[in-house]
Amino acid sequence: MSNSPFNIKGLTDERVIAARKQYGYNRLEYKKENSLFDAIRSLAKEPMVILLLTTSSIYFATGKTGDGIFLAAAIVLVSAISLYQDSRSRNALEKLKTFTAPNSKVIRNGVVMEIKSEELVVGDCMMVEEGASIAADGAILQSNDFSVNESILTGESMAVSKEVTSEDRYVYHGTSVASGLAIATITAIGNETKLGKIGKSLESIADEKTPLELQISNFVKKMVIAGAIVFAIVWAINFLRSHLVVESLLKALTLAMSILPEEIPVAFTTFMALGAWRLMKMGIVVKQMKTVETLGSATTICVDKTGTITENKMSLAKLFVLANNKVTSADSALGNPERELVRLAMFSSEPVPFDPMEVALHAAYAQTTSVDERHNYHLAKEFPLGGKPPMMTHVFVSDNDRIIAAKGAPEALINVSQLSEAEKRSIEVAVQALAIEGFRVLGVGVATISGNEFPLTQQEMKFTFKGLVAFYDPPKKNIQTVLGDFYKAGIAVKIITGDNAATTSAIARQVGFVGYDKSISGEELMKLSEGELNKCVVETSLFTRMFPEAKLKIINALKAQHQIVAMTGDGVNDGPALKAAHIGVAMGKKGTEIAKQAASLILVDDDLSKMVEAVAMGRKIYSNLKKAIQYVISIHIPIILTVLIPLALGWVYPNIFTPVHIIFLELIMGPTCSNIYENEPMEENTMIQKPRPFSLTFFNGRELFISIVQGLAITFGTLLAYQLAVKQGLDEGVTRTIVFTVLVSANIFLTLVNRSFYYSIFTTLGYKNNLVGLIIGATSIISASLLYIEPLSNFFEFHRLNLTQLSISLLIGFVSVIWFEGVKWWKRTTATA
Repeated sequence: MSNSPFNIKGLTDERVIAARKQYGYNRLEYKKENSLFDAIRSLAKEPMVILLLTTSSIYFATGKTGDGIFLAAAIVLVSAISLYQDSRSRNALEKLKTFTAPNSKVIRNGVVMEIKSEELVVGDCMMVEEGASIAADGAILQSNDFSVNESILTGESMAVSKEVTSEDRYVYHGTSVASGLAIATITAIGNETKLGKIGKSLESIADEKTPLELQISNFVKKMVIAGAIVFAIVWAINFLRSHLVVESLLKALTLAMSILPEEIPVAFTTFMALGAWRLMKMGIVVKQMKTVETLGSATTICVDKTGTITENKMSLAKLFVLANNKVTSADSALGNPERELVRLAMFSSEPVPFDPMEVALHAAYAQTTSVDERHNYHLAKEFPLGGKPPMMTHVFVSDNDRIIAAKGAPEALINVSQLSEAEKRSIEVAVQALAIEGFRVLGVGVATISGNEFPLTQQEMKFTFKGLVAFYDPPKKNIQTVLGDFYKAGIAVKIITGDNAATTSAIARQVGFVGYDKSISGEELMKLSEGELNKCVVETSLFTRMFPEAKLKIINALKAQHQIVAMTGDGVNDGPALKAAHIGVAMGKKGTEIAKQAASLILVDDDLSKMVEAVAMGRKIYSNLKKAIQYVISIHIPIILTVLIPLALGWVYPNIFTPVHIIFLELIMGPTCSNIYENEPMEENTMIQKPRPFSLTFFNGRELFISIVQGLAITFGTLLAYQLAVKQGLDEGVTRTIVFTVLVSANIFLTLVNRSFYYSIFTTLGYKNNLVGLIIGATSIISASLLYIEPLSNFFEFHRLNLTQLSISLLIGFVSVIWFEGVKWWKRTTATA
């Protein structure tokens, strides 16, 4: 919050309250998405719910009221679990929306303040500057070399200059500031803005599904089709044998229920939404769910030097005055030539500085001048940062004087100045000497033009080269550790900066950056052929004097080499590259609104170490989701085959399970899948593995094979228990109870064993996950109740097991799963060999 530098007071608090009461909040409010009603409607279409309704109706119709009530209760319970998971996901996403909501600057009570954009009211004096996204419609009150990109409304990509006297002096919600600064009185907010009225058509646009989401959806659809086919076959077989329509229908429905993996879509949504919420609590705001999928696959991260590798806390360190060919420390007693250089560098800056270098120049001027001239001059014209290499020029005018001062890349000022070869060599030697020490170096020049007619571009003016100003921006204290963490995780790091090669290389060397000794400039990069470019972006890690087109070319070339690219950025010019990268990362504090809009992820505190945590979280979420789905596949196989094989082969007890048994097993699997595995901590070796390939295939053949073999091993256990019971002459009730106990115990042991596919169960038992004990304990108690509490055991048609029968059942369940510990031991042994 600061005093307004303009003679504008803005609204008072009372007028703000009155305007909000009259016009409401600045929100675009269309169709409410993902409401509770939508969730209930979607739930009613779920195949499992439809099967339960059908089966429950048949039970009621045939007079089996108890079974009908149980399945009706199961419908309520399944629905409650699904709605709870959906509610968790929706709440997490709603909280994410509040974190990604943009802010705007306004002048109220004569003070410039930053508020949430939704708090803007009609009549507010909104301040918009380069890089900002305009949050409401308004009429320009005051502007300075102001231009906007209105492509979102007009489709025209060229920036449009606007000022108070323009025919169209209005700014519009959703457009972005290309250059300069303006104050505008807000005329419309929310749905009444031009974008708001157009935006009604956005209601019909559906969100695009991610590759993994599509794959899971296709898998579930295939299983539904398979269930329908098997249902028809089993019903036909049973009907031909028994000629009982209803009984055959119930048996077929039992098998259909066992095939449906309805836990998988719920698990996917839960993992992604809660993963994004966990990232947000770490200071990492995820704007798109697909980013959570992609994070664990990142192979290359492209970072800026200033503010990412360094602190972005500029201090003026050295001065070089061309006239005396001497480098001077900014902390020493300065002579008149040095003070004049600081003065011109300050006048080449914004009158209200926000760039760290310009802030440092204003501070240095205030300390070195005896008479502060700033209030005597006003900014008459501005040439924004532009050109290759870039420079910027400001024209300040007083009652009897005019200053035309420029600063920028030393090469840019050399190109527009009349210099002898000796002077050029002196400047180049000074630039090299300062850059090698890690200083950020800018050239400073001054021009003289008679009259008020200025050329179209600043490069057309002739400047007098005055000298160099060098800034020191210290590396961040943790950056060496951060880079080391990326390298350990198998992620290549590339610096893409607008600074020169010598300065960047010096800083890179200080922080232990791999590849600091080899660099290429933007101009050189643009001249490469496609083949040379593809080779260069892989072999080179330092890219200097980069401009937007060159940055975009690097990102696209890396993608062409099948790299999964994360790109950090904060400025307007970073927008295209951030948008093109698989993972666009904007800075929360120093990032412009344009950068934040283009990015898919925002680091709230501008701390690159959070990106290491984000990659780790992405890998953990993906790994845990894979564990959950492998668990579902493994446990569904024995349920399906235990129902199908006795029925198909005509064993003595063909209907070992009924729908009530299947739905109970499904209720055990749901919480295990979505809760236990989602809450699992990251494994020790997660961040020393190479990034996983980003492909459309969720499982590779080996992983799917493991899940199938685990499922078949449990099936072998359940059918072995079945046959042992039959051979001992045990009746159907006892046999059913033994098989059920084997399945439930195998489910519990599988949950524990599959917490890691590498580390032993003794290691994973030490993992902190409170839900493991809670859910497994609840499963064990409920299962024991079904066996030993008579009303429940009668309902489920179970018989009480003696100690020997119970022990053998538990042992078979244990052995049918624990064998996989041997596979894991072999993996660890061969990995360390």
